[in-house]
Amino acid sequence: MPRNVIALANQKGGVGKTSTAVNLSAAVAEAGRRVLLVDLDPQANATSGLGLQALPSGSVYEPLIHGGSLIEKIQATRFERLFMVPSEVDLAGAEIDVARSDRYLHRLRAVLDPLVELNRYDFVFVDCPPSLGILTMNALAAVDAVLVPLQCEYYALEGLSVIYRLIQRLQQNGANPGLFLEGIVMTMFDGRTSLARQVVSEVRTHFGRQVYETMIPRSVRISEAPSHGMPVLQYDPRSTGAEAYRALGQEFLQRWAALAAPAPAAPEGPAAPEPDGPVTTV
Repeated sequence: MPRNVIALANQKGGVGKTSTAVNLSAAVAEAGRRVLLVDLDPQANATSGLGLQALPSGSVYEPLIHGGSLIEKIQATRFERLFMVPSEVDLAGAEIDVARSDRYLHRLRAVLDPLVELNRYDFVFVDCPPSLGILTMNALAAVDAVLVPLQCEYYALEGLSVIYRLIQRLQQNGANPGLFLEGIVMTMFDGRTSLARQVVSEVRTHFGRQVYETMIPRSVRISEAPSHGMPVLQYDPRSTGAEAYRALGQEFLQRWAALAAPAPAAPEGPAAPEPDGPVTTV
């Protein structure tokens, strides 16, 4: 069974990754779950987006480089049941420092595993940098699943194929055999443009049910909320952006409930006879 640790990753910037990390975390917390968001991006946008400050020695950097507990780095946010490990500027140097360390690809997993084993949080989300550097690779080697926010534009499709192949490589080379693509969230959707509809159609054609039904619209309120240090669910609870992220949170929880459900037992008795006519599938 997955440990409920999910990375939000996309090497392309400006696709709504951090907005999705912040607001999906808030939506899941609003639904009654205890959530921890780890800001692994040196830009610290998720940190400021939840009203926290990027302070020296306040991030995952020290445990990542020197070992030790991550628990003391956790801070409460203004949003009930939502907690955070903030980022800081020193994380920018982690790309070099981690690469010089032993087992450099598994440094984050060594830090996260003891925390996950305490079972204090129902879900742990990791907001990755917009790159495929050492920090993102550490995240992908540490988590159970990857959630990819994808902007409804043509170039986003090229980035999706890159990260999908990377997930397959990490599975196949043993770095994280259990890693899987949890889903793809279409962001910045504008139904008035044919390009947005075409991109969604093409992604659904290739990835099917891995694409979330919920799509996040272009929204001024989503863009404004970080400047107030709030998720959009708190900044403007009745806005279309807030409602979209609530719907995404519910769909996310339904998917994970299905993953956790035991597989149905095989029926006892003789096998059913083969049908006489053609079989129609739905």
